[in-house]
Amino acid sequence: MKSVKGIIQLYWGVIIVIVLTPLLLYGVLQIMPTHDDWFSMTTPDFRTFFIKEHFLFYGYHWRPFDTWIGYVAGRNPQLLYPTWNHCLVILGHLLCSIAIFKLLEKLGFNHIVKNIVTLFFFVMPATMATVTAVDSQNQVFALLVGIIAFLIYIKPKSTKYYLLVPLIFLATLCKENGLMWAFICPILAFGFDFIDKKTLKKDIIIGIGIVMVYALTIILLPKNIIIHPDYEPGILKVVANTIKFLFTSFVTVDYIYLLHAPNRNLLLAIVSLLLTLPFFFFIFIKKHRLLIEKKMMATIICLIIAVGPHLLTVFSMMHTYAGLVFVCIIIANTIQNYQQQSIKPLIISFILFLTASITIDGHLIHESIKSGLVGKTMSQEAIEKTGKPVKSVYVIIIEDNYPKLSSFCVIPNEAFGWGRAAQYETDYQWPEEIRDTTIARSNNARQQVLELSSKILNNTEYQCVWIVNHKDINVVK
Repeated sequence: MKSVKGIIQLYWGVIIVIVLTPLLLYGVLQIMPTHDDWFSMTTPDFRTFFIKEHFLFYGYHWRPFDTWIGYVAGRNPQLLYPTWNHCLVILGHLLCSIAIFKLLEKLGFNHIVKNIVTLFFFVMPATMATVTAVDSQNQVFALLVGIIAFLIYIKPKSTKYYLLVPLIFLATLCKENGLMWAFICPILAFGFDFIDKKTLKKDIIIGIGIVMVYALTIILLPKNIIIHPDYEPGILKVVANTIKFLFTSFVTVDYIYLLHAPNRNLLLAIVSLLLTLPFFFFIFIKKHRLLIEKKMMATIICLIIAVGPHLLTVFSMMHTYAGLVFVCIIIANTIQNYQQQSIKPLIISFILFLTASITIDGHLIHESIKSGLVGKTMSQEAIEKTGKPVKSVYVIIIEDNYPKLSSFCVIPNEAFGWGRAAQYETDYQWPEEIRDTTIARSNNARQQVLELSSKILNNTEYQCVWIVNHKDINVVK
């Protein structure tokens, strides 16, 4: 039986992650929904539990996992939303960290490497756009199920496919990029010599079959698909998305101080970058030749496959999460190749990275909380100025050029959810119907808004107009 000291030596990274989880949860629970959080399938759903609405394809995506979350939240929105959502995200992030520890163990890395990389994954700022979001459960659980699928795949049993295929479909029903594990499993296994070339070819064919079955299912299911312009691929979009992917995955800096104009502080951004650069220097520069090894080439290919669907369509900081497990494997391989006498500088650089990352994480969470509170304040103002419940509201937004940054710093009208946040404030009692439109900002924008308000109230059934100008709310009845 292992002593307490022995357990700590073997699992100190996992222990630190578990200790940090309540602190992370405490911060994240204060974040209110913003932007498309108010429109996702994880928002409170009050419909009766019919199979069609909750498990068959509708809208943009086929994500039964999301609809189940929304159904549960709808049972008691004030108590469960977004608390229920946040708890699932943090639980999933914790389980992903532990799964990465197990994955690195199966790939043959020593206990020092496993612990460092597990802690790296848990605190790295690149995960924060996912960790702080209200609707990102699909992202974390797609990755978690994908890792579990790989751990089953590398077992030397012919019956493993009976579990592998359902797990890949389960990951896909969390989020579409889960389907990529149909190819990631054999490629990564081949890179680390779990399978030979013949098995690789056979299982790639099986992966193609899995994709075809999923595509056929999508075609046959009842659906109402409208392709959003943001999802249309293009060469310039792929280039821009690739740059975002490389920056968020391999550069650690305080994004808000660097990229968000109202909060820009280049001095603090540079300090955060300088604290994290030494660690990445030891990993990617000093040992760059390791990247051309067979197992690292396979890992890089898997990284590209994992984020490929996002590079072709929409890529934001949140979508970095899908590929971070492979960044972790690359880092693990580099650390493993350091000799005992030369690892001390690497450890010191990792401590600097941890210090900077935790500070950056705290800043990202703080700004996310502030953005959510803006939406809450605007909702309370709209409700107070409206005076009494109304059934229908038309929201007119004067175009706001306020800069945004992912889900950390959002435009006020997006925090307001184009009026949807007010429904939450009334416990979804009113207004029952909300419609919105945006007016271009100009010298006569206010006059246009007043004319449109008069037209709406005189010629439609809308009982009230909410005019949104940055953070200000005016009500016309």
